[in-house]
Amino acid sequence: MAHRLGGTAGNERLTATTAVVLLVLLAVEGVTILFLRPLLSVHIFVGMLLVPPVALKLATTGYRFARYYTGNRIYRQKGPPSLLMRVLAPGVVASTLGLFASGVALIALGPGTRFVLPLHKASFVVWLVTMSAHVLGHVLKLPRLVSADWRPRERAPGSWLRATVVAGALVAGAIVAVATLPLIHPWVHWVQSFHGGDG
Repeated sequence: MAHRLGGTAGNERLTATTAVVLLVLLAVEGVTILFLRPLLSVHIFVGMLLVPPVALKLATTGYRFARYYTGNRIYRQKGPPSLLMRVLAPGVVASTLGLFASGVALIALGPGTRFVLPLHKASFVVWLVTMSAHVLGHVLKLPRLVSADWRPRERAPGSWLRATVVAGALVAGAIVAVATLPLIHPWVHWVQSFHGGDG
């Protein structure tokens, strides 16, 4: 499967395309955080929509990490990520897992959970710091990597398969988000009740 996705170049391009999709969705999620009370349902929906693309991003970067450190010749020739990115990686992965796991737990358990909401907020703070540094370290090369598969001379094997994988993650995210819709109402009701005295 990895060979059909285009080897090291394909892995890098798949990671970059997934990253761009995530940046767009995370920008929407960021707006909902600024206006969380009226946009809580959108926040939850987009958060669940993000889960499969985030899993795909972790998988593509994790695959490169595993292949490099297990001595794969092609990945060793390509070289490791920069030292800063390697230092940041554990924090990015741990905070991402904490943020989304706690978010999913909040939706599943509903309002009234004592410890999960503080964990979700704390994970977000750590995630925001580490992810901001991570994005700054990669953002300049994203346009070149994402557009490469649409330029005939630079197209690597597996371009259509990579596009299908990203689209599949988005479709899976949409299915998860729609399936979550019945669980959103208790949170909206809780927020309205909690702030009922605000007028």
